[in-house]
Amino acid sequence: MGVERGRTSQRSHGVSSQRSYGTSSSSSQGSRARCKNCCRKFVSFMCTQVGVGGLVVSYAIMGAFAFIAIEGKEEYWMTNRTSHIHNNTIRTLWNFTEHLNVLHKDQWYEDVNDTLYEFQKKIVKVVKSGYDGRSHLEVWNFPASLMFCLSVFTMIGYGHMTPKTEWGKIATIMYAVLGIPLYIVYFMNMGRVFAKSFKFLYRVMYKCVNRNKTKTLDEGDLSEEQGEEQTIIVPSTACMWVMIFYMTTGTIMFAEWENWSYLNSCYFSFTSLAKIGIGDFVPGFGGGGFGEATEDSQTKLIINFMYLLIGMGIIAMCYTLMKEEIMLKLRGLKHDIKEKVLVCGLKLGLYQEDQPYHDTRPPIHGRTKSVRKSMRRR
Repeated sequence: MGVERGRTSQRSHGVSSQRSYGTSSSSSQGSRARCKNCCRKFVSFMCTQVGVGGLVVSYAIMGAFAFIAIEGKEEYWMTNRTSHIHNNTIRTLWNFTEHLNVLHKDQWYEDVNDTLYEFQKKIVKVVKSGYDGRSHLEVWNFPASLMFCLSVFTMIGYGHMTPKTEWGKIATIMYAVLGIPLYIVYFMNMGRVFAKSFKFLYRVMYKCVNRNKTKTLDEGDLSEEQGEEQTIIVPSTACMWVMIFYMTTGTIMFAEWENWSYLNSCYFSFTSLAKIGIGDFVPGFGGGGFGEATEDSQTKLIINFMYLLIGMGIIAMCYTLMKEEIMLKLRGLKHDIKEKVLVCGLKLGLYQEDQPYHDTRPPIHGRTKSVRKSMRRR
């Protein structure tokens, strides 16, 4: 009896251990499935327009903090070099004045002239290497670093801020390698979103304006087009007016803020939105990218950051809409050429009439469908 009880207890213990193992494995599989599902949902969300836009902004903010940490150190800044040159020059001039001013006047003039000439050459060399009179706190603050990151991954490249350290140059390369593909995805997604929104507004306005014209269609045309929607394409002129309006808004805004002329402000807006990025005019620094920072320069840089991001989306929208119109016109041209070739073949006797058929091309802006005869080659 004792032996049988021991065997039964061992069997029950083995069964319970197997059940616990099966329960733990099923729970681990369930957690893995939940983790995969969460990752799949996260990736699908990041591929949406909202996700890509948030990712671009987050990438720019992280890059701004990274470049502040790398380039914002005082020991690497050029102010120390100019201060050293200035102090050495003053000390040398004082020594000349103390020893040569009374007894050797001509020699004093010659030595002072040589010293000032060397001082001038050293200052020019420092200025050419990128020094513009600002401290590291004035240059590598958060809004300025944010604009630098935007100019890197959007390929604008103003040039008013450049990394001076070796680690900063390496970080700029890696930041551009990862940021440029992300910006291209943002450019295409925002172009589609803005294109759909603008197309919807244009269709509503077009139907409101041409409501009376649609009522005058013939009954035959109405029977043919019953249940079919007209293909309304946004014309290129509307896209051009949108871009001109947006650039004019930026021109007036920057001209009032920076006290620039309207020509200079328009020049800055065009070179920025066209991604030319010359860098001689930058908001927040007075007359140009190397001027003195104004009191509200940080606010202006952040607003300029948003202005450029939205402007890139509008440019992508216009590109998408104009591409759609061009492709539609090319398809229409292809159909017209084919129809003319068939008509010429019919006149020359290469084809013979069989039966009429309807053109499958969708109507554009109220244009009725043309009916032409099908032709069979002899």
